[in-house]
Amino acid sequence: MNFTFKPFPEITTTRLKLRDYCEDDYTRVFFLRSDSEVTKFIKREHPKALEDAMDFVKKVQNSMADGANVNWAICQHEKPEMIGSICLWNFSKDLKTGEIGYDLHPNYQNKGFMNEALQAVLGFGFETLKLNHIKAYTHHANENSINLLKKNGFVILAEEKDPDNEDNIILSLSNREFL
Repeated sequence: MNFTFKPFPEITTTRLKLRDYCEDDYTRVFFLRSDSEVTKFIKREHPKALEDAMDFVKKVQNSMADGANVNWAICQHEKPEMIGSICLWNFSKDLKTGEIGYDLHPNYQNKGFMNEALQAVLGFGFETLKLNHIKAYTHHANENSINLLKKNGFVILAEEKDPDNEDNIILSLSNREFL
């Protein structure tokens, strides 16, 4: 049992358009997945070439076609260039819990863009997908991410540990606490 993301669930906010990836995004995806500032708190292998970013986008889109995730490119209304990404993925078998992930180009950080995108995707997760809980995994020293999540009602699950990264903490938001 999986979700269906056809047509692609484009989301519009006051300043942003959350859309599907396109070929014009490959260079930006490569940057977001390899830049040392963007990835300093993320434990994953960095792409070594643009083809790696292209393969990642294709993998994400194939997985989305199977209903296993939904990934949005974050853009400003007046500029089609991708400034970040946000996704819901890692859904539980009963489709009641999902995980949120995001990244943002350093030039656009601390301007409220990710907060705006996060609120829109949380609304999609709880209102459209009818999730009961959305979790976020973030590095214990990533204060900006922790503060963003807490600002949006997430609470730290001290009893849960990330088996893949001991430096991560897990936060959760239930549909009852969603603002």
